[in-house]
Amino acid sequence: MYTAHPDRYADLPYRRSGRSGLKLPALSLGLWHNFGPDRPVETQRAILRRAFDLGITHFDLANNYGPPPGAAESALGEALKADFTPYRDELVISTKAGYLMWPGPYGEWGSRKSVLSSLDQSLTRLGLDHVDIFYSHRFDPDTPLEETMGALHSAVQQGKALYVGVSNYSAGQTREAARILGELGTPLLIHQPRYSLLDRRPEEEGLLDTLDELQVGSIVYSPLEQGLLTGRYLDGIPEDSRAASDSPFLKSDAVTEDLVGRLRALDEIAASRGQTLAQMALAWVLRGGRITSALVGASSTRQLEDSVGAIRNLEFDADDMARIDAAVQT
Repeated sequence: MYTAHPDRYADLPYRRSGRSGLKLPALSLGLWHNFGPDRPVETQRAILRRAFDLGITHFDLANNYGPPPGAAESALGEALKADFTPYRDELVISTKAGYLMWPGPYGEWGSRKSVLSSLDQSLTRLGLDHVDIFYSHRFDPDTPLEETMGALHSAVQQGKALYVGVSNYSAGQTREAARILGELGTPLLIHQPRYSLLDRRPEEEGLLDTLDELQVGSIVYSPLEQGLLTGRYLDGIPEDSRAASDSPFLKSDAVTEDLVGRLRALDEIAASRGQTLAQMALAWVLRGGRITSALVGASSTRQLEDSVGAIRNLEFDADDMARIDAAVQT
């Protein structure tokens, strides 16, 4: 029987999401990869237990996470039942709807039919009566935003979600979503964009400024750029890496000599700060407190522990920032 570590709240900082009352750990565990039937169940459960012992109270999913789609929610559901039943009220569980999940016209995107059906399926897989955060996973250009946001509002009204968020929405789409939700009486809690040292579009396209103005939280995914910022690619493409398998999320031809050179330069800067490359990359997105939380994946407890080490140094001086920007732009 699992018993959580008594000092689990001693070290990891928690940040308030926008102007809500909800605080999230600076690092949250994403179950996008590594939680499916191709991974040993005991390894998955060990990662979840270690995460909670380290103070990571937020587990993030989507209906289509796996593989296969739905597998991550089912895996977490089993782990919640086996290990976390006494701790449910200490956990923040989030899931999403929007990407392809089942055949036919209602298996994806943002119609009321799709969004609410997806949530019911997610709750069944998770073995829960509600999730803490429910997201629209992507903007649907063919469905009125009022309908998609109305579905999120209904999820809260029905007691199936406590808060709602959006992911992969532009600054303008986010502003309109926040307006609609505000009028309905269900505030927009959080946005989940892709953001990293190597992908700065939320800065460049004004999304982070918009979130600041709206007082909406932010939790970023892929802060390690699908593993590129972990140090695994400093000598090229490892045989057992995501790029070697030509994953749809990281193709081998993306790992160019130029990119490897930039990664090596970043690794040298990280070493001068007493950090691994992964730790510096996580610290960089968390710098200054602007980002509420960063999502990390993990294939082992050791990898998770390395990521949590990032919180020991979240400060960057002007020289650090200049060196990082020069390395990225080389």
